[in-house]
Amino acid sequence: MTSGREKAYTYLKETVLTDPGMQGAFLSEQELADRIGVSRTPIREALLQLAAEDLVELVPKRGARVSPLTGREIRELMELRGIVERYAAQQLVSGGGAPVAELRSLLERQRWLTGADQAREFIAVDHRFHAVMVSAVGNALLDRHYEGLRSRQVRTGVVALFNQQGRQEAVLEEHEAILDALEAGDAQAAWAAIDHHLESTLKVLLAG
Repeated sequence: MTSGREKAYTYLKETVLTDPGMQGAFLSEQELADRIGVSRTPIREALLQLAAEDLVELVPKRGARVSPLTGREIRELMELRGIVERYAAQQLVSGGGAPVAELRSLLERQRWLTGADQAREFIAVDHRFHAVMVSAVGNALLDRHYEGLRSRQVRTGVVALFNQQGRQEAVLEEHEAILDALEAGDAQAAWAAIDHHLESTLKVLLAG
């Protein structure tokens, strides 16, 4: 059975922290407790855990604040993603184990998630697309490490969609290029497609 702390932690990480409108905002423990249906104690415990992950900032006498992503953090996130995803592409091509069918299914699902009201789900599937690629390598430690980036990845992805009109269509094209390269067994093309995808996202985020 899910504990109150786990319930609060998941809600905060998956719903509150990924909301572009909450970046830099202070959080009300009582409001969150009422919304989630738990007492304030699990909220505080979840906030302490998120603070340890540098996702929220605990400000004396003011409470918890959603830590806005800085330009440096965004650059570092994209750099780290690039290292992991290029490695995954290389391993999948050399081993012939790219999960093409699953990636194609996720890409097709994304095509139906258009419009601002579906931005968060679009980015959730976006994360799943990349996570499936990394997970297919079969390295459990790498998989857990990459999954630890999920909250920041989803948050930056949603912000990017709101920062630039037409970004959803561009993401689909960039994912298509990554998938085509993996399907063709072309590691260099996969690396180039991954780099282009991450660099495009970085430019949109820094420009916004």
